[in-house]
Amino acid sequence: MSKILKLISVGLLGIFLTSGAFAKTEVVYIPKNTGNPYFDSIIKGFEVGAEKYGYNFSTVAPATADATSQLPFIKAEIQRGVDVLAISPNSNDALNTVFDQARKKGILVMVVNGDIPGSEAHRDLAIMPVDFSTVGTAQMTLMGQLIDHKGQFSILSATTDAPDQNTWIKDMEDNIIGKGAFAGMEYLGVVYGDDDPQKSTTEAEALLAKYPDLRGIISPTTVGVAAAAQVVESAGKCDQVQVTGLGTPNQMRPFLKSGCVKAFQLWDPSVEGEIAGWLSVQMVENGMKLSEGMTISVPDQGDVAINANNLIYAAPMLDFVPGNIDNFNF
Repeated sequence: MSKILKLISVGLLGIFLTSGAFAKTEVVYIPKNTGNPYFDSIIKGFEVGAEKYGYNFSTVAPATADATSQLPFIKAEIQRGVDVLAISPNSNDALNTVFDQARKKGILVMVVNGDIPGSEAHRDLAIMPVDFSTVGTAQMTLMGQLIDHKGQFSILSATTDAPDQNTWIKDMEDNIIGKGAFAGMEYLGVVYGDDDPQKSTTEAEALLAKYPDLRGIISPTTVGVAAAAQVVESAGKCDQVQVTGLGTPNQMRPFLKSGCVKAFQLWDPSVEGEIAGWLSVQMVENGMKLSEGMTISVPDQGDVAINANNLIYAAPMLDFVPGNIDNFNF
């Protein structure tokens, strides 16, 4: 009798193992494009999470941040059968159909670092670095302080389709520029560097050439702000043209040290990746369900609130200045 039980036990164990019951959760992250140090920080957060929480992690990305450039990568990951598709989308609606295809196959679709306004029903949740409704105001406030609320300024953005940047710029244009304390600042409009270092450099150079009295450049993208800072420094115009925007500390440290950039802003993007990884395990393996109004306790990150449409804000906005820049390494 004991021999029969042993055989049954061995057989059941074999079935259990081959069924994938002990398989790790497969998480893939698709950033907007390759070559962007900002997304490398998010990837680092995912990698830290993989070590802590035991999921398998991989990342793939297109070379350019075009609206549909991520489509073939998403389709390939659906075919591969991942459990979690985390993505920083290049469009608000161009990926809706393929997101729906992924979810029909049981894949958790998680938007990271930028939501898809108007298309929230096509993803399961979104993890934002900060409350993005505050970014436009924060950027304009900082620029106003840097140029004493006087003079010409322009915005060097990413692509024309970049949803996050477009939202922030619209907020600036609709609610801040030309109003109140900002009435003395002359807005010269937006130019687009396509999140490409060379094109961003070319656009920044063109601004300096076209507007000899330019006093400020806001670039709400990590590629653009570094390019603009380098252009201004190379042109010897650090005292005249103030550059600020969204950048990473490691990328912008030389410009703060040289004095060419006085201050810039961001958040810690690695926190997004780590929270996303933890949630991947909780939702896939432990059946966690998110709902508006609930609070979850994330290890090492504290309490995180779940907002409408399963929207999560990972961390507060940070101002980086010479006095604190060496406290950060990403």
